[in-house]
Amino acid sequence: MKVFAITTGSVIALLFVWGFIYRDTVEFEVFKMMIKPSHSFAEQTHSTPPDYSNAEHWASLPHSKDNADKSPAGLDLDNQARAPADVFFIHPTTYYSSDNWNQPLDDADANTFTDDQVLPNQASVFNSCCKIYAPRYRQATLYSFLDEGEDGPAALALAYEDVKTAFNYFIKHYNNKRPFILAGHSQGGKHADTLLTELISGTDLQDRMIAAYPIGHFYEASNGIPVCNYPGDTGCQVTWNSMAPNTPRTHDASNDLCVNPINWLSDGTRAGFEENIGAVSFAAASLVEPGTADAQCINGELIVTEVRSDNFDGGTFGAGNYHIYDFSFFHMNIRANAEQRVQSFLNP
Repeated sequence: MKVFAITTGSVIALLFVWGFIYRDTVEFEVFKMMIKPSHSFAEQTHSTPPDYSNAEHWASLPHSKDNADKSPAGLDLDNQARAPADVFFIHPTTYYSSDNWNQPLDDADANTFTDDQVLPNQASVFNSCCKIYAPRYRQATLYSFLDEGEDGPAALALAYEDVKTAFNYFIKHYNNKRPFILAGHSQGGKHADTLLTELISGTDLQDRMIAAYPIGHFYEASNGIPVCNYPGDTGCQVTWNSMAPNTPRTHDASNDLCVNPINWLSDGTRAGFEENIGAVSFAAASLVEPGTADAQCINGELIVTEVRSDNFDGGTFGAGNYHIYDFSFFHMNIRANAEQRVQSFLNP
């Protein structure tokens, strides 16, 4: 029986993607009504902004015990105490409520989803190379990505302001001019892309940035950061969006950035199953499973032809959409690559 690395929130996300594919149907309109806040963004009473001097407003800190410290089964890879670099990690959407346009910081469901699912399955890939800093923020609710008016963009803008504040706090109080990686997924990837554009590109911070991993966010390479061209390349960015062949598309991604997370090339060279050194699902005993997926960048998407494991369900995020596995399919490859880029940066 297949193991689902999801929570109730992920089930809602499944319905969202299914609905987006069939967005002209009555069913999707009903679904949109279910998750749409009943008030406008302007009418919303916003929760108190995060105070990043308060450790409770961080999902992960290197000196705290949290799920970003986890390693795959049988391995002890957490090296944060001695790591020569930092990572600033921005979590994806884990708030699906229609109660607010932005998550209240004390929302238990969203925070539990972030802590129990996102930290081990995504952020932990960096714990062998870097100290992990992952802020909580007033993330935009899921409907914000469907809204055709001004409310959704306003909610995303508020979320980004928190992320920007957290990043500035990280740089001023934690980073101490150390080299760093910027990473995020989905909504977190979107905010990472904006950080690259507004705060990093063309500044002294770009000189200290080892690499950027704004994963699971379709975007063109127009934020001023070059695309990584080989596994040890530094000062550059990578992203990908994992899909099965012939999966219904929501937009034309042919001009979007895609770097293969197995061979770390952007030229469309296929990486075979034998090059995947290990997928990991922390919902399935955190086993390392080599050869789980292949990968090839085609028209701005990362095409996975087959999933050779019973621990990842191909339909979890809509048939053929592997969005929630953008990290998990390639866990050990991403881990090794982050280590390689750190060493390349420190020993040019």
